[in-house]
Amino acid sequence: MTTRRDTMHKLWHSVVLLVVCSVAIVAAAHAGETPDKTDEQTPLPQAYALPEDYKPIETHPKPGEGIQKYAEDAQSGAQANFGVQPIHDNEIFATLLVDRLEFQSREWTGAFVWDATGWVGTDYNKLYLESEGTILPNQLHVDEAMLELYYGRAVTKFWDIRAGVRWDVEPKPERVYAALGILGLAPYWFEVEANAYLSDQGNVTARLEVEYDIQITQRWILQPRFETNVAFQDVRKYNIGAGFNDFELGVRLRFEEARQYAPYIGLSWNRKLGETAKLANFDGEDISQLSVVLGLRLWFF
Repeated sequence: MTTRRDTMHKLWHSVVLLVVCSVAIVAAAHAGETPDKTDEQTPLPQAYALPEDYKPIETHPKPGEGIQKYAEDAQSGAQANFGVQPIHDNEIFATLLVDRLEFQSREWTGAFVWDATGWVGTDYNKLYLESEGTILPNQLHVDEAMLELYYGRAVTKFWDIRAGVRWDVEPKPERVYAALGILGLAPYWFEVEANAYLSDQGNVTARLEVEYDIQITQRWILQPRFETNVAFQDVRKYNIGAGFNDFELGVRLRFEEARQYAPYIGLSWNRKLGETAKLANFDGEDISQLSVVLGLRLWFF
């Protein structure tokens, strides 16, 4: 009968045998390892040779020049504008801005005024159509109406030079002018339009308009506005005297729920000057008018 002592003796023999086998396996594994070659440098692969007919890419514009304004859809020969960033913005655009569509109180007589500008063209060349006028509701007729057609060419980032014609439909008799002017954004964000006119009768006049938007909030904008007219000769049949004829100074507060339509309210002061004021006073006309204005600004694009 196997005693407890014989059992313990067999267990110890098994443990010793297991340790000896483990040591033997580890020694055999180390014996099969290759020497450490970390100090040896692996040679770099040889560079590929370029084809014999390889030619460097010629870009247009050359490196360092400005990027081209628009992408060339078709090129003759092999592609040559690699590395050039095309800008597809030299397209034809169009917009219409009704800057003023308002009623002016004008000391109980009242008047409806419109002032709209539309254009169509590219970044550099545009065709402008402008209209401005006044309707007197108490007399049920158009008091003033003017149409202007211009070709405009961008000469700097913020300025266009324009040339065209102006047609005064009212008051009668009608007049036609050759027109030359500038339109753009002056420093400190003043919107400026200045034009000189030569009538079919040889009379020279000029007009200056300046506007400035003061952003009170994201939706409330306060817009001061100034306009003046100058004549270089007397034109008696239209009650126009040489010198500064008049000016309009106004301020309008508009609410832009959306930029496409913005109602506004404000004040406008019109005053005739110099010889023009004398001629108006002689005919019994008011030379100064202060009006409350209520209107709508519209933008279509």
